[in-house]
Amino acid sequence: MKPHDMREMTQDELQQHHDTLMDELVNIRIKLAAKQLDNPLRIRVLRKEIARSKTVLRQKQLGAKPGEVQGVKK
Repeated sequence: MKPHDMREMTQDELQQHHDTLMDELVNIRIKLAAKQLDNPLRIRVLRKEIARSKTVLRQKQLGAKPGEVQGVKK
């Protein structure tokens, strides 16, 4: 999911999406340990999407507008 799609979600929807991604990552790591994982690159994709969702969640908590960088003075 693209960041601009995430920014259109509410905080509750975004938190639910983040929780779903975390659950999927746990399941994939279990499959990896059991050597039943079909696509090991999915772990990397999930980790990046989790990072995106955390970033957008934090921006919403701080009240940032899309495209605005927090903590940078011009």
